[in-house]
Amino acid sequence: MICTGMDDFAGALPRVGALAGLDLGTKTIGVSVSDTLRGIATPLRTIRREKFTLDVADLMKTVAERQIVGFVLGLPVNMDGSEGPRAQSTRAFARNLEKLTPLPITFWDERLSTVAAERAMLEADLSRKRRAELVDHVAAGFILQGALDRLAHLGRAHG
Repeated sequence: MICTGMDDFAGALPRVGALAGLDLGTKTIGVSVSDTLRGIATPLRTIRREKFTLDVADLMKTVAERQIVGFVLGLPVNMDGSEGPRAQSTRAFARNLEKLTPLPITFWDERLSTVAAERAMLEADLSRKRRAELVDHVAAGFILQGALDRLAHLGRAHG
């Protein structure tokens, strides 16, 4: 089920359970996961994209292992707020994923997630090669953490 916003997503989730954050690139999918209480996002891994069915089969192994209860997909919005081809590609991925899982899916504006991930890795003094290996799932961590913070805020507002 694709949720229309964070309120809708929050309402579709069970009270506890881990979420997965996805940073969808053209060649890779960065994956992050939260703890079951949804406080902290942790970068997990990067899936090398082959074709949709193989990519999702790989992703679903993580979903089963980590008992994931929902997905947060980074939506690559342009700086002016408009959606370009990459955002449309992410929405298409979500529609295809929705056919294969009953778990709720939402989007999170990822405009600055890769920039933030790069900056954090530079500050950690990682080599260029190591940064290239990690950037996708670190960016997924920033995407998921933003959504977790918003969900926590909504919980306090509604609680």
